Amino acid sequence: MWNGNFKTSLASLRDSRWRTFFTMMGIIIGISSVVTVVSLGEGLKYQITAQINQLGPNVLTVRPGKLTSTGSLSSLYSFLAPSTLTPKDASGLRSISSVRNVAPVEFVTSSVRDGNSQLDNVFVAGSSSNLGTILNQPIAYGGFFSDSDQTDNFAVIGSAVAANLFGEFNPVGETMQIDGQDFVVHGVFTPSSGSLLSLSQADLNSSIFIPTTAAESLTGGRTNILQIFVQLRPGSDVNSSVAQANRILSQNHGGANDFTVLKHSQLLGVSDQLVNAATRFISGIAAISLLVGGIGIMNILLVSVSERTREIGIRKAIGATNRQILNQFLAEGLILSIGGGIIGIGFSYLINLLLRLYSGWKPIISLPVLFLAVSVSVAAGIIFSLAPAFKAARKDPIDALRSS
Repeated sequence: MWNGNFKTSLASLRDSRWRTFFTMMGIIIGISSVVTVVSLGEGLKYQITAQINQLGPNVLTVRPGKLTSTGSLSSLYSFLAPSTLTPKDASGLRSISSVRNVAPVEFVTSSVRDGNSQLDNVFVAGSSSNLGTILNQPIAYGGFFSDSDQTDNFAVIGSAVAANLFGEFNPVGETMQIDGQDFVVHGVFTPSSGSLLSLSQADLNSSIFIPTTAAESLTGGRTNILQIFVQLRPGSDVNSSVAQANRILSQNHGGANDFTVLKHSQLLGVSDQLVNAATRFISGIAAISLLVGGIGIMNILLVSVSERTREIGIRKAIGATNRQILNQFLAEGLILSIGGGIIGIGFSYLINLLLRLYSGWKPIISLPVLFLAVSVSVAAGIIFSLAPAFKAARKDPIDALRSS
C-alpha cells in the first residue's frame, strides 16, 4: 500500500519540480546547519580532549573563578570571570613538595608584526621555561626558551604564526615586533590537531610564548594570569596535592575562594560542558530553519489539497478510502522532508570538507548525529503533513466534485 502511495506522490511532486525543490530548501538548510554545528562541536571536543590528555593526568590547572559544581552550567559563568590569579599564587604553588613544575600563562596581546605584515588573531602570552615541558608539545624547529633566557626577547611560536607571518615553516632567528619591541623566534611548535590551549580559548597553532620577564616589561608590570599549570611529580597523590594547592591559594586570596584547582578528569568535564552548551545554543538557533521548512511543507501541501480537489473527489467516488487519501498526502510530506534531509546531510559533508581544507576547524560527523538528522526529517514530514492530509481525507466526494 505504501509503495503505491510513494509512487503516486513522486509522480505528483515531479509534475511541479521547482515548487518541490524550493519547498525542500528549508529542510535542506536546517538539516545541514544543525549537522554542521554539531559536528563542529564534536570536533572541538576532540581537540580539547586530545590536548588535555597530552598534558597528562599529573597536571593540575588553576583557573580564576569558582566552579561550584561540575554538573551545573550556571556555575560556569563565574568560572569564566576576570583573572584574580597573581605571581604570588604561582610562587606559593611551587612550595608544595609534590609539585615538579609550575607555569603561569599570562596574556599579553593579540597582535604581532613583521615589517609590513601584521596578525591580529594570535594569542601572545608570557610564561616560564617550564611550560614547554608541561605542554608536552614537540618543537619542530629550534627549541623552547630556558631559564637563562628569561631576560632575553625570545619567542616560541605556533605553526600557523610561522606560515602566516613569515611565509615559511622555519623562521627561527627571524625578528618580529610585539607592542613595539623586537623578539627573535627561538622555536616553532609542530602543527597540533588538538590545538586548544586547555580552557584559555587559545589555538596553540596561533600562539606565541615569550618569557615572563619580557611579558611583564611589555605590560608595564601589570599581570593578567589566565591560568596556572601545575605538574606533579610521578607517583604523587593528586587529591592531597589539590588540597594543599587550595589551602595555599585561599590564604593568598584572604580566604576568598575565587579560583578553581582542576584535576585532569575535572578539566575534561568542564570542557565538555562548555562545548556542549555552546553547541546546543547554536544548534537551537539553526533548528529554527527546520521549523520554517516544516511550515513550508505544510503550506505547500495545503495549497496542493486545494488545487487537487477534483482529483480527491474522483478517487473517493471510485472507492478510495479516507485512510488511502490520508496516506498519500503523508507520503508526499515524508518525501519532501526525508529527501531534504538526505540532501542536507550531503551538503553538511561538503561544508565539513571545505572547513577541513580551508580553515583550522576539524568537524566530526558521527553516526548518532546522522541518525538524529534522519529522525528529525521523518518527524518533520509526519507532523507538518498531518493537517493537510486530514483536510484532504475529510473532503466529501460530492462537494469535491461540485467545487471543481
